[in-house]
Amino acid sequence: MNSEPPRDNRGFVQHWRRVGPLLEAIKRRELREFDHAANFEIIDALLQLGVDHGQPRTTSGLVELQRRLHRGKQ
Repeated sequence: MNSEPPRDNRGFVQHWRRVGPLLEAIKRRELREFDHAANFEIIDALLQLGVDHGQPRTTSGLVELQRRLHRGKQ
């Protein structure tokens, strides 16, 4: 299998290879510097959404994933 991207995607791939690590560094810095104490109400509200609207999972979803992938092969 050829690991090289198609010619028309090379610029796109090279761009993301270059900026991907930069964006990851920004994300890590922002998470490190985030002031949780100053934003606890927002965090609490987001967690409460999960409590109010979340549904417990009865399965891992693996069987459903396999069913969908199998359907795509046909």
